[in-house]
This record gives sequence, C-alpha cells and structure tokens, in this order.
Amino acid sequence: MSRTVWAVIGVIIAVIIAWVLVDVLFSVALFVVKLGFVLVVAVVVFFVIRSLVGRRDRA
Repeated sequence: MSRTVWAVIGVIIAVIIAWVLVDVLFSVALFVVKLGFVLVVAVVVFFVIRSLVGRRDRA
C-alpha cells in the first residue's frame, strides 16, 4: 500500500515538473520568435529610412 502511495505522489510531482518545464520552454520559444520578427522589421525599417535619407542628400 505504501509503495502505491509513493508511486502516485511521484507521478503527481513528475507531472508538475513537466508542466513547469514545458511552460518555460514555450515562453522562451515565443520570446525567440518575437525577437526574430523584431529583428526582421528593424532591418526593413532601417533600409527604408536609409534610402529616404540617401535620396534627400543626392537631390
């Protein structure tokens, strides 16, 4: 009987740890994806601004 109780407690603890780990991993993955989008948009905006400023200097 005692072995069964410890097995159930072990399963519950394993599920809680897995839940926290998956939550952290998804948060990190979402942050990396957002960072990638920000990087792409920043590069596009940089080149647009650079082309606009470059045109004014030549005119």
